[in-house]
Amino acid sequence: MPCMPLLRALANGSRSAVPLVPKAERRQSLRWAGAAVLAGSLGLPLSACRAPQPPLRVGSIVFPGYELLFLAREMGLLDEHLLRLVELRSNTEILRALATGQLEAAALTLDELLTARADGVDLRVALVLDQSAGVDVLMVRPGVDQLSALKGLRIGVEDSATGAVMLGAVLDAARLRIDQVHKVSMTLGRSVDVYLSGAVDAVISAEPWATRLEQQGALRLFDSSAIPGRIIDVLAAKGAVFEQNGQALRRLIDAHFAALAFFRSESAQAFPLLAPRLQLPPDQVHSAFRGMLFPDLLENRRLLSAGGLVQQAGRGLMTVMLQQGLLAKPLDLQSLVDLRGLPAS
Repeated sequence: MPCMPLLRALANGSRSAVPLVPKAERRQSLRWAGAAVLAGSLGLPLSACRAPQPPLRVGSIVFPGYELLFLAREMGLLDEHLLRLVELRSNTEILRALATGQLEAAALTLDELLTARADGVDLRVALVLDQSAGVDVLMVRPGVDQLSALKGLRIGVEDSATGAVMLGAVLDAARLRIDQVHKVSMTLGRSVDVYLSGAVDAVISAEPWATRLEQQGALRLFDSSAIPGRIIDVLAAKGAVFEQNGQALRRLIDAHFAALAFFRSESAQAFPLLAPRLQLPPDQVHSAFRGMLFPDLLENRRLLSAGGLVQQAGRGLMTVMLQQGLLAKPLDLQSLVDLRGLPAS
């Protein structure tokens, strides 16, 4: 029997869990004190008599790199009493919800985590969800057949560190300066709309929108496989979660790895479960994961180790964000990574 109902029953002189109607505050205090003594005589530790921990609320948008969390939910691996996935329309909404205390954790790009830290949210990397090895891509109109042809053209790109990293890599490969192209600001979710409107000649996008752009005739000219390790998606959690709700976080990470194993070994069964959120037919789901690397536990330990790729990428992104005016000042990255959510083996 749960501790609180039992104490209430004992306080009422009953062995059944009968809810109490609150009396005067003094009488209630005496009743709870007596109930605590009775609970002790029954061998119930007072440490067990705490209010239930609220579910860990984890925010996410629809993005292939985050979908294994939702696959775990579809597989029945998530205990709704411990944690809840919260689906939002944009990472801007997720960052706002983290700042206002409506979320405790989220799936984010590493630069978005840095943005949250700059705004005073103590977010830490608990897990690397995926690495971009081709999923971030430059899509162009037919006729733009080489990078040097981008000179003077309009390129749609998101105003984020990831967008800046991709645009910088494209321009470096094209041997062009930023003033030799016309940058058109947009969000990833509007990639297809902006392209179809005719407002751009090229667009820096990602899956699943890149596949939809291909279906509209756009061509891939450059992708993140040319800049390995630069773009990383992570499961981020507030520092307090590791102290106060570590069980839920560990369960979520365990479920992610179980879903990853299922995704790799039983893709024919996994794709139909993933299709509805990605808004793709099951036979096209595989294309949404093109160019995406999902590290397992061993690889996560390597990536998250002291001086590992995540810390290196964090420092590199911070430099880009300072240069682009996305950060006002350098950040303290000492607590960027927290390994307490990872399984022991």
